[in-house]
Amino acid sequence: MKKRTRTRWRRFAAAAVPATAVAAILMVGIANGAVPVALNVSGQTFKVSADQLVGEGFDQYGSMVVTADGEEIPVAVSDIKHAELTNLCQSVATPGLPVTLVIRAGGDEPAVAKNLTIGMDELRGDATFSNIDIGVDAAQLTKGGGSGREGDTGQEADSVKITGLEQKAYTTHAGTFTLNGLSMKVSASGEECFDW
Repeated sequence: MKKRTRTRWRRFAAAAVPATAVAAILMVGIANGAVPVALNVSGQTFKVSADQLVGEGFDQYGSMVVTADGEEIPVAVSDIKHAELTNLCQSVATPGLPVTLVIRAGGDEPAVAKNLTIGMDELRGDATFSNIDIGVDAAQLTKGGGSGREGDTGQEADSVKITGLEQKAYTTHAGTFTLNGLSMKVSASGEECFDW
């Protein structure tokens, strides 16, 4: 018997994509099955925060991740060619237990990521974009190093600055990720980077 898959449309609808018009169009592309799919994620989100993210070369478009058991999860993908993060925090909760893994870096010297790709469903913060274009064909994006499906809507900018960054993500990939001042601990109190 074929296992039924379930898509978390409500969770995606709550995602804070910088331009709400783009978010609506991305949703249509996903619903029509026209958005690229990334496979084999755990299906659990992790939290990332930073006092400030400064990035050069940015793009964003819709995609989807799929868990090992076939559940489809829509995400907003952000690509940044070069990103610097001040007071970076990442926390991963253990399902069913008050235990988290907490990683911190970038206190005295920012953490640096090159060719950063994030698949997220929620983002909060104050964002400033330089020379932003909204409504670009997702397959024609050039500034952030990534691209989506032809005919879908994307956006791109020369640079991005986000202050008070808080996000919930399913995936993060970087060509290189330099974590200056790295510290890692297991918290038995359930410590997380933020509380929503």
